[in-house]
Amino acid sequence: MQDMQLLEEGLSLMVLGMGFVFVFLTLLVIVTTLMSRFIGRFFPEPAAPAPVRGAATSRPAQDNDSLAAITAAVHRYRRRHRR
Repeated sequence: MQDMQLLEEGLSLMVLGMGFVFVFLTLLVIVTTLMSRFIGRFFPEPAAPAPVRGAATSRPAQDNDSLAAITAAVHRYRRRHRR
């Protein structure tokens, strides 16, 4: 009879512990969701400025020079390290 009581107490303690963890995690999810909505409603992110139509979209010459240097470095690396 002693073993049966220990088993019942162990199972009830397990159910109590798992129930506590479940309730805690559920409350954590609810509170986090509510905080996210609160922050989103009262402190919205500033809107990004709209792109100007007809603006020049060409890249500066520095980007072209960097692209040429990177391309040359990749070709040199591949030429030296062939499999």
